[in-house]
Amino acid sequence: MAGHGAPTLSPQGSGLRVAIVAASWHTTVMDGLLGGARRALSEAGVSEVTEVRVPGSFELPVAAARLAAAHDAVVALGVVIRGGTPHFEYVCSAATNGLCEVSVRTGVPVGFGVLTCDNEEQALDRAGLNGSAEDKGHEAATAAVATAVTLRAVSAG
Repeated sequence: MAGHGAPTLSPQGSGLRVAIVAASWHTTVMDGLLGGARRALSEAGVSEVTEVRVPGSFELPVAAARLAAAHDAVVALGVVIRGGTPHFEYVCSAATNGLCEVSVRTGVPVGFGVLTCDNEEQALDRAGLNGSAEDKGHEAATAAVATAVTLRAVSAG
């Protein structure tokens, strides 16, 4: 399982402003990812949450860049399922590199909740749904909040 060795994080993010930007493809998977992210933010005490939907994972970086200007953290959620053409590699690479660039350029953490799967079964198993082995939406939101809390402490020190 991919989560083996993952840290246990329980950040306290009260007072943080967090944006969730989510793709629209694969509704069932996205509903699970969004549910996990919302749950993680609630558990962390984040009450100021902005949610934005974009068409697909390719559009996540531009929306994350705009949202980063007014938020302490951004959670990017999407799913790309491999098909029979190189399109999968292009979209995965663009989303990954774009979100990384947003985070480094703005100094605002971007929780990476973009599933890059070979098939729908893998995506469902990571979506945080009943019966899923993993909850990547929750993990992405928790990582974004934990990083924002760490950066806030570094800036205050």
